[in-house]
Amino acid sequence: MEEKLSLEEAIAKRRTFAIISHPDAGKTTLTEKLLLYSGMILTAGIVKGRKGRKAATSDWMAMEQERGISITSSAMQFPYKDAIINVLDTPGHEDFSEDTYRTLTAADCAIMVIDASKGVEKQTRKLFEICRLRKIPVLTFINKMDMPGRDPLDLMTEVEEVLQIHSYAMNWPLGSGKEFQGVFDREHRECLFFTKTSHGGAQKADITRLPLDSEEAKAKLGVEHYQTLLQELELLAIAGNSFTQADFLAGEVTPVFFASALTNFGVEPFFDAFIRLAPCSQARLANKLDGTEIEIDPIKVPFSGYVFKLQANMDRRHRDSMAFIRICSGRFERDLVVKHHRLGREVRLSRPHGMVAGERTTLDDAYPGDIIGVINPSLFAIGDTISVTGGFNFKPLPQFQPEIFARLQPKDVGKRKSFDKGLLQLTDEGAIQLLKSYSQEGDLIFAAVGQLQFEVMQYRLKDEYGVETILSTLPYQCSAWIIGDMNQFSKPANAFLARDKQGRPIVLFTSQWEKQYCAKQNPHHQLVDVLV
Repeated sequence: MEEKLSLEEAIAKRRTFAIISHPDAGKTTLTEKLLLYSGMILTAGIVKGRKGRKAATSDWMAMEQERGISITSSAMQFPYKDAIINVLDTPGHEDFSEDTYRTLTAADCAIMVIDASKGVEKQTRKLFEICRLRKIPVLTFINKMDMPGRDPLDLMTEVEEVLQIHSYAMNWPLGSGKEFQGVFDREHRECLFFTKTSHGGAQKADITRLPLDSEEAKAKLGVEHYQTLLQELELLAIAGNSFTQADFLAGEVTPVFFASALTNFGVEPFFDAFIRLAPCSQARLANKLDGTEIEIDPIKVPFSGYVFKLQANMDRRHRDSMAFIRICSGRFERDLVVKHHRLGREVRLSRPHGMVAGERTTLDDAYPGDIIGVINPSLFAIGDTISVTGGFNFKPLPQFQPEIFARLQPKDVGKRKSFDKGLLQLTDEGAIQLLKSYSQEGDLIFAAVGQLQFEVMQYRLKDEYGVETILSTLPYQCSAWIIGDMNQFSKPANAFLARDKQGRPIVLFTSQWEKQYCAKQNPHHQLVDVLV
């Protein structure tokens, strides 16, 4: 069926989005329910596999299934009603914010999941700021309405005050906690009552739609709850913000939905509204070789895309690395020969893959908004641009200063070869940076934004390469890349001077004070925290 679509029609059907939240707000559960409602899975599993229940479909790494947290960003494509969904399930843990940032660059829209009992948490604020910087429109999903939580009006106010964005309630909860029955659809002025059909939301919830002024709705809510609902709706109408699609796409207002991803109450109406509101692939900015900015139109420009993620060992049988490419323009066809801009050579993209929960399917074609995976025999690096025409590069992906440093050695020196192979593939993924001493050959330091990244690296070296390791932490607390003449650079006595994988000088400091002192002592050098 899709082969018959024009390029314009194929693009218009696609919705590519990331789900952002603080850990445990329920975003992986929401992803799973999207698969349930799209018909991709028959029974929704609960995220926390460590308690003997089924692991979430988007969490494929063994450590994720054991711990019940999302560590990697997984990409999945599937149809939902009349749309083609590309969902990027990002890590919620702040130690993996760099991976999340890179993944967000591949999204056209974001769903922000908020726990109704906790409101806007620290990691949510950080991720929302990234969306604001990249002008990514955001829908807000206030989750866990079936649990004791805060007042809905208070939550709306907090979203506005903390995130500095207007909010508009697209629906309103009918009760809360144990009395949460469903939602009121403000656009159609209907009460949507939900009925559980299975334990833990494993099956779709049944919906009964009743007009607000119907006797059935009044009876279901009860007199007191009905009157409270009328008062709250009147308050929203008088004091609330207005909503337009243009304001949403401009990032000036976030539509807010109340629901429970666990019980499926409010989930299907949210997905339907998302398909209607979210944008398809838009033009993207790139730099020509002379440095001038151009727009890459998804329809007018032949195939182009960029690598936003590398992942090793998704298929244990092949021990390979997968490069995830966001398609930005044109139609992609299997065996397409493209220009690899960084290497200055042509590459054939054979056997491109689509992904659902670690399962690969070979694609014949793909369109702007789609994410394709190609086997990476050390050809691709994060941020690489590929295209049919050449002559430009998409905006570089940012790299953040690491704050935790360590040395890593294999316990068994006889496994050095497996250790080296593992390090090469895992550091290529970008979560751990490999630094080399600026002056001393062979002195390797591993650097990360967060401690959990080291735990994951050690786990994966053992699980995927059979190598147990010894980690020795180092006393450095922050770092910065150096821009300027290195012959004139004055290093503090306790600092460590290194080069990153691209050969760029980076200095590691034992404290923030030492970093500030170094900046004062080197007024002709720039100390850079984020490389863009």
